[in-house]
Amino acid sequence: MIIALYPGSFDPITNGHLDIATRASKLFDKTVIGIFATPEKNLMFSLEERVVLAKKAVAHLPKIEVMPYTTITVDFAKEIKAQVLVRGLRMIGDFEWEFEMAMMNQMLSPGLETVCFMASQEYQFLSASLIKEVAGLGGDITDLVPSYVAEALKKKGIGKK
Repeated sequence: MIIALYPGSFDPITNGHLDIATRASKLFDKTVIGIFATPEKNLMFSLEERVVLAKKAVAHLPKIEVMPYTTITVDFAKEIKAQVLVRGLRMIGDFEWEFEMAMMNQMLSPGLETVCFMASQEYQFLSASLIKEVAGLGGDITDLVPSYVAEALKKKGIGKK
C-alpha cells in the first residue's frame, strides 16, 4: 500500500489544493492531507477550523484523509507510514523552494520520495494568501474555494457580506 502525504498549512484550503489532492488520490492507495499546526505564517483559521474545512472538502473522496500534525513533516510521514510527499508547483519560484525542501527531506528521511504535481492551468495563480487578500478587498472568490470556505471567510469578517 502506497501512502502519500500532502502537507501544508491550508489556511484556507482552496480549489487548487483540492485539485492536487484529488489527482494524487488517483495515483496512491491513500493520500493524507497533513495540516501543519504552527507554520511561520499569520494564520486566519485555527488548526481545528482548517481541519474541519479540509475534511468537508474531501468527504466525498474515500482515498483521502485529513490529519493535523505538530512535528517536522518527515517525522509525521514516518508516523503515518507515508512513502511519498506530494507537493504542488504553480510557477518557477515554487520549483526552487520545493527543490530545496525535497533535498532537505531526502537527507532527513532517505527513501521518502517527493512527487510534484504541476498546478492545473486554472489554478496556477492561486494561493491561500491571495484568496484572503482578494476576499478581504471584496473580490469574488466563488470559483476559487468551496462555498463553505467562502462562508468561513465571511464569518471571520473577510469578504462580501
